Amino acid sequence: MSSLRVSAPLLDAYLSYFEHKRLPFTIPGHKQRAARLDEGLGLVVDSDTPLYGGLDEIKLTNQVLRSAEALAATLWGADYARFSTGGSTHANQAIILALGKPGDKVALSRTAHRSVLSALVLAGLDPIWISPEIDAATGIPIGIPVAEFEKVIAQKPIALLLTEPGYLGTLSDLPALIQAAHSHSIPVIVDAAWGGHFGFSTSVPAHCLALGADALITSTHKALPGYSASALLIAQGKYLNLDRIEQSFETTHTTSPAGAPLASIDGCRALLQTRGQELISQLVADVEDFKNEVQSHFNLPIFLNPSDFPVGRFDPTKVVLRANQLGASGVEIEKALQLQNIRVEMADSDTIVFLATLADSTIEFDELAKVLIPILTAMQKTPRDSATSLSWSVVPTVALSIRDAYFAGTEMVAAAKAIGRISADLIAPYPPGVAVVAPGELLTKVIIEGLSAAKAVGVRIAYASDPTLDTYRVTKS
Repeated sequence: MSSLRVSAPLLDAYLSYFEHKRLPFTIPGHKQRAARLDEGLGLVVDSDTPLYGGLDEIKLTNQVLRSAEALAATLWGADYARFSTGGSTHANQAIILALGKPGDKVALSRTAHRSVLSALVLAGLDPIWISPEIDAATGIPIGIPVAEFEKVIAQKPIALLLTEPGYLGTLSDLPALIQAAHSHSIPVIVDAAWGGHFGFSTSVPAHCLALGADALITSTHKALPGYSASALLIAQGKYLNLDRIEQSFETTHTTSPAGAPLASIDGCRALLQTRGQELISQLVADVEDFKNEVQSHFNLPIFLNPSDFPVGRFDPTKVVLRANQLGASGVEIEKALQLQNIRVEMADSDTIVFLATLADSTIEFDELAKVLIPILTAMQKTPRDSATSLSWSVVPTVALSIRDAYFAGTEMVAAAKAIGRISADLIAPYPPGVAVVAPGELLTKVIIEGLSAAKAVGVRIAYASDPTLDTYRVTKS
């Protein structure tokens, strides 16, 4: 038994389950024997075991989940931790449901993920939108200015909800924002879905709880090597009601959690605890070497780098290619990479995001560089100015509460006639899943033309009732 398994009760329980012959007369219905019915189905499900009657007894006699969650709370220096098999989406919904009552207001970064907006509908909370500062040189959001938050304090928000780091790796001045919020006894909740590795190496920024935030939500399947849809919710109890969070977590979570995602969260926690400094530092070094190798073939800077931003305000593991500096289309570069069986996390006209994680090594980075350099060289043209993505630049006009718009009577109207109408849909380029328009907001000419232009160049536009964007779902007049 490895030292990792000794320190990871859920991972140990998962692996131990398959070391013994069992005769289950419980769910799941496949009983790890689906291969006798269909070989392909068996390959998918026969390594699946649940929490109840799998990692633990049905009555949770061994309390392995609680033991693992306590270890996570201790590692992050928190009062409370829960493991989710529903991703950061579930964790965001759980904590937002626990904040207040319908009609209360929350201050909210406009770069928030769709799951946060969905949670506002469920909870009946009203957003006070705060727009990020846009970096003039790169056209990307670089965080919420403290002054912008202070402008909305008079509206009495019950919480400040942030997305840190942003999708492109940038960070707000978190210590200053947290201090400003706490001076008014306002809790700070951070959707750190892309920052699960923060705080476990001197090569990356500290995690937000270490900076004083009250709650951290992170996906262990994004920056960390966890199972898909595995996530962590970690909280402090000074400004948050932990009993209410527990109630909301259970209300919104499945009653049949799968064992593999839970075990993977525990394994990721143990990995960070035992090897975080080593593995994250190596990843940062590998990313820097990769970017230097590719950059050496071009004159203008084509990647975002930590030196482009204030110290500690950018994730050095992030690989963001600025296609506009090459005069190339990010979408066309993505297509060329796909022909070589290389997938990227996100691509639009100006930007490509390559997700680098602890599971990558110099082997993968060298292979990517070998394929990428000739593609970029062949597509290089005259550089063009940075253009701020629609996801980052829209300033919303709220005409109806997000909840009222969600439940309102609706109709479909032609795109041209939708201008000036109230959207009943949340519509977002995906990735990153950041709303261009949310329910209750006015559809403007800029929004409708911008969404159409993004779709025309190959960006996926998600969540619209009509994916062609020929028509829009709006509230009835």
